[in-house]
Amino acid sequence: MVFEKEKILLKPQDIKPSSKIFEVLGVLNPGAARLPDGRIVLYVRVIERLKKWEDRRNYYSPRMVGKGKYELIIDKFKKSSAKAWDDIAIIFHDGTKRLSYISHLRRVILNKRGFKIISIDKKPGFYGFKDDGELGIEDARITKIGDHYYMTYVSLGRKENIATNLAVSKNCFNWERKGIIFGEQDKDVVLFPEKINERYVAFDRPEGNFEFTAPHIWIAYSKDLFYWGKLKPVFFSKKGKVFVRSGAGPPPIKTDKGWLLIFHGVTQIPRKGFIVSVKRALGVDVEPGPDSYAVWVALFDLKNPGKIIARSKHPIIHPKTKSFESKMVIFPTGAVEDNKGNLLLYSGAGDIYVNVRKIKLKKIMDFLETI
Repeated sequence: MVFEKEKILLKPQDIKPSSKIFEVLGVLNPGAARLPDGRIVLYVRVIERLKKWEDRRNYYSPRMVGKGKYELIIDKFKKSSAKAWDDIAIIFHDGTKRLSYISHLRRVILNKRGFKIISIDKKPGFYGFKDDGELGIEDARITKIGDHYYMTYVSLGRKENIATNLAVSKNCFNWERKGIIFGEQDKDVVLFPEKINERYVAFDRPEGNFEFTAPHIWIAYSKDLFYWGKLKPVFFSKKGKVFVRSGAGPPPIKTDKGWLLIFHGVTQIPRKGFIVSVKRALGVDVEPGPDSYAVWVALFDLKNPGKIIARSKHPIIHPKTKSFESKMVIFPTGAVEDNKGNLLLYSGAGDIYVNVRKIKLKKIMDFLETI
């Protein structure tokens, strides 16, 4: 088994709703960073749904309207305006939609070892504004570059739809928002922790409905962190194994052999033989399926970070059918190193919980194979 220790760190019942009108559906996908005093801070996505999202005639959807403070309103839509709906989304006749839920980030402080909660903020720590994530804030990634912390996060809005924004902080508590850096349907953006060839570097994952190749991620470069170019696709798929969905997890980790990227991957592969080989590699009883989100790793050249030089043949962690990951999703978003060669990996589990695993960095590197 790759990881040496694991724990469910947060459950929905651990988080107080931001208002009496909401119920917490999930806590997941945390950004993570180590503070100067050694403690670890998480910015955890909290999904809150309206307790009353419909009545006999209407549907209801929350929207942030504050200009620097937490303030929202509830929009009302007649049921006749919708062509389809469920308990989380309303789809209108023109194909657009609104949600019965909204997400914000809640700040959680852990001890130095990363497994014990010291404090959980009772109120949202980072949330949508009228012009920045009015329909929700999701899935933070945090990178420390020099003396500053940089947080990328997904913002939802009626005009912008789904984009990735950037915020900067000197202490990882007070954030200055810089706006959109990657546009519509571009998510899973992670920044490298240092400049390479005098450029900032990022992995991102644009999505589209028209594809000539298997889905993949991209690499981009910038002089100032705000305007990105020199775009180039990066492929994890190869003959015999296709990733139907993939995206960067935590920010890349610098090793003496290359940039280590932990990523989530959904594979399209024959089940026969693969199940046996994964069980043998991980040493656990798992049932991987084509729709499960597993944790993989890849290695990139130190001087040419767009060049992939190795990738794991199997996932290093795979969801287990009889566990908190029963929805078959492990979504890694935060990683913090200690001084003993371990990596603390923070992930969303089953789209409901936050999980932490302690993994020897050497064991992760042993999974890599040259490609």
